[in-house]
Amino acid sequence: MQTPHQALTNTLIKHRLSFAPVVPFNLNGENIWHINLTASNPALHQIDLADTEAFSRYIFGEMEQQKAVAAIGGYNEDRFLYHRSRHFDGTTEARTIHLGIDIWALAGTPVSAPLAGTVHSFANNKNFGDYGYTIILRHELDSCQFFTLYGHLSAASCKGLYKGKAIAKGQTFAWFGEPRENGHWPPHLHFQLITDMLGKSGDFPGVCAQSERNYYMSICPNPAILLGV
Repeated sequence: MQTPHQALTNTLIKHRLSFAPVVPFNLNGENIWHINLTASNPALHQIDLADTEAFSRYIFGEMEQQKAVAAIGGYNEDRFLYHRSRHFDGTTEARTIHLGIDIWALAGTPVSAPLAGTVHSFANNKNFGDYGYTIILRHELDSCQFFTLYGHLSAASCKGLYKGKAIAKGQTFAWFGEPRENGHWPPHLHFQLITDMLGKSGDFPGVCAQSERNYYMSICPNPAILLGV
């Protein structure tokens, strides 16, 4: 008997050539920077990560040096940068394990659906370091139900949305937000795959504690297949 994680992964592999691009970049191209946001990146120790402008200068300065149009990375990454916000403090253990893939690019970058779905929920998660404007889509493929989460969006992304609204494959339905609306981050998209919403709406953990890693990995498979990377 397959677990929901295994069933979904196998289904996505089967359909891997049929998904539409989520962002307007070839994420396998030479002009994509694979960013490291763990403690092993010495540059992060030289930045006040709570200073969004300083953090943005680092991200986009590195992209310019490397002639990159976007940066990508982060799934299952034990990240140093969450020390920037108390939002990631736990009662007994800080949350540092990233459950999605981040794509860093200019504010206003369009976001499209990799396959057809409907709006499950949306919200403005406004805490410093949180998602800001967030949209969650529900999908069904070969009888597998699953969800995709899009975080750090613009306010305009949520205008006119309603629960159950149909979103077509390849349809642009959102845009990367500015720091003032995306949870106070350098502009980027947090893209996450979820098999069980655990009753949540408009929000879902994008970062977990080390002790929760296996559990959350079991319901948040690697979304790289959907991104074509």
